[in-house]
Amino acid sequence: MANAQPFSFEASFSSSVPPARPRAAIRRGKYDFAVAYADPPSVPLDGLLDSLASAFQDEGKDLAVYPHPQGYPPLREYIAGKLQRDRDMRVGPDDIMVGGGSGEPIGLLIETLIDPGDVVLTENWVYGGTLNTLRRFRADVRGVECDDDGFVPDALESALQKAVGEGKRPKFIYAIPTFQNPQGWTMTLERRQEVVRLSQEYGVPILEDDCYADLRFEGEDVTSLHALDDTGRVMYVASFSKIIAPGVRMGYMAAPPEVLSRAQSVKQGGGANQLAALTVHRYATSGLEDHIGDLKNILRTKRDAMLAALGENFGSAATWSRPEGGMYIWGRLPEGADLVSVQQKVMDDADVGYHTGVQYSPDGVSGKNYFRLCFGYNTPEEIHEGVAKFAEVLDGEGMLRG
Repeated sequence: MANAQPFSFEASFSSSVPPARPRAAIRRGKYDFAVAYADPPSVPLDGLLDSLASAFQDEGKDLAVYPHPQGYPPLREYIAGKLQRDRDMRVGPDDIMVGGGSGEPIGLLIETLIDPGDVVLTENWVYGGTLNTLRRFRADVRGVECDDDGFVPDALESALQKAVGEGKRPKFIYAIPTFQNPQGWTMTLERRQEVVRLSQEYGVPILEDDCYADLRFEGEDVTSLHALDDTGRVMYVASFSKIIAPGVRMGYMAAPPEVLSRAQSVKQGGGANQLAALTVHRYATSGLEDHIGDLKNILRTKRDAMLAALGENFGSAATWSRPEGGMYIWGRLPEGADLVSVQQKVMDDADVGYHTGVQYSPDGVSGKNYFRLCFGYNTPEEIHEGVAKFAEVLDGEGMLRG
């Protein structure tokens, strides 16, 4: 029609949809310390190809039908056995739902449980992906003080009392107790027992995000929060992304039947990707344990390289964590340093990517002087180079001077 005007969707978007992201290709630095990518040479391509061929031979024709709504049953059986062996959990295959990485299960649980204004308690710095999903569903996210041992019990109890006193009993406590993202610490057994006790006393469930527990290369394992609870109030999420490859997009949740059934009703598109599930199952039952052993040695070497590089280039101008596993180092510059303002300059001048504390802050504002560095992707030599370049730019901006 001659007088028709171009249509705009701006007034049509849902209030729950997040702001638009740039459609241009995302630039990654040569020294990519921003995202928790895997070590490229360690991705078990031959093992995955063999597993895929085996799966095709055995069950390839079953791809003609939609998968089980909770995910491939043999994979869920494997997961149940792994959780019992490694995390002291007593769950069966029917207590498990497979999904795309850990993000989809976390998103399903949030959508299942959260109404606008519901309180959720998290660590004082916590995984940004979960924060973004909680904000999308307009949760009232409240960070709780932590130290190197995890949640500070008095602070957690105060936060619970405050919310209950407001008539807003928290919907759940979100916790990453093992190699916490981004802070890197592991919650002690005593703290875990206190968190479970408080959750029971105040009638608040727990969502335990345990994505990094397999990646311990120092120290002793600590049992899961799920294993410490005998009331069925702990929901559990983990993933194969960090122990096989992020691109596999395969994770899972374990939760009480009434939660799983509601989450299943929320999930769109049927069961999880069957092709990926078949491949992961065959690989998990043949070569995964040996691969995890190799991966831990690789990550230890890279962690040590990053710690050495920070010591050489930052000295006393910053403090940082020394994780016993996982993939992250959490650093802090003095108050007043603004790592947000120089993030693009660091990328342009040094080709270094990193995340700032703001991305992990429940209030979305604090943490400009904090940084998270991932040591999973680059080689040890590149880690030394990248940290040195990072420090050089920050020094030029006056952020490393006493």
